Amino acid sequence: MKITIIYDNTVYNRALKADWGFSCLVEVENTPKMLFDTGANGAILLSNMKNLNIDPLSIEEIFISHSHYDHTGGLSEFLNVNNNINLYVPPIFKGCYSAKEVTSLSRPTAIHNNIYSTGELDNIEQSLIISTDRGLVLIVGCSHPKMSHILDTASQYGQIYAIIGGMHGFKDFDLFKDMELICPTHCTEFIKEIKSLYPDAYTEGGAGRIIEL
Repeated sequence: MKITIIYDNTVYNRALKADWGFSCLVEVENTPKMLFDTGANGAILLSNMKNLNIDPLSIEEIFISHSHYDHTGGLSEFLNVNNNINLYVPPIFKGCYSAKEVTSLSRPTAIHNNIYSTGELDNIEQSLIISTDRGLVLIVGCSHPKMSHILDTASQYGQIYAIIGGMHGFKDFDLFKDMELICPTHCTEFIKEIKSLYPDAYTEGGAGRIIEL
């Protein structure tokens, strides 16, 4: 599988633009390409995609973690380019329904073989789970629910190998002790502390970062 960070507060690839928000492309073999969140600004999203040689028309699905603008702001502009999309949203998300199909996920759900949603947790946010040979890869938008709640829900599908995404003020760092890859992005407040505690697992984020597992 391959995860490409398209939109983030920082850039890993200097040809891209940084902006407050998050989006990444998830590519899993024999599974439709999925865009996780859409950042805050559609023009920046599409510009970064162009510079990464990602064709918006090649994407078949969008997974929205939660309704905050920095994760949904690019959605309308993306759908103006490609609305032949299956859209997965938490029930709290309201608006933009020009996609081909919209599925609201209130509880843990299998989306595809080996790809799952935690369902909407704490009435605000869902996270994406990909099962790999190494374990589960968990992609989070902002981690507004308690991290322990996210991890416990995801763990019903197996052992968590990696976590990627925004983690806000999370600081119960012991929860990450068994993970082999940690990529804190976007709104994460304690990136330096995570890097210091888990130097071998820590992976730098930023727009343009590509993680292959």
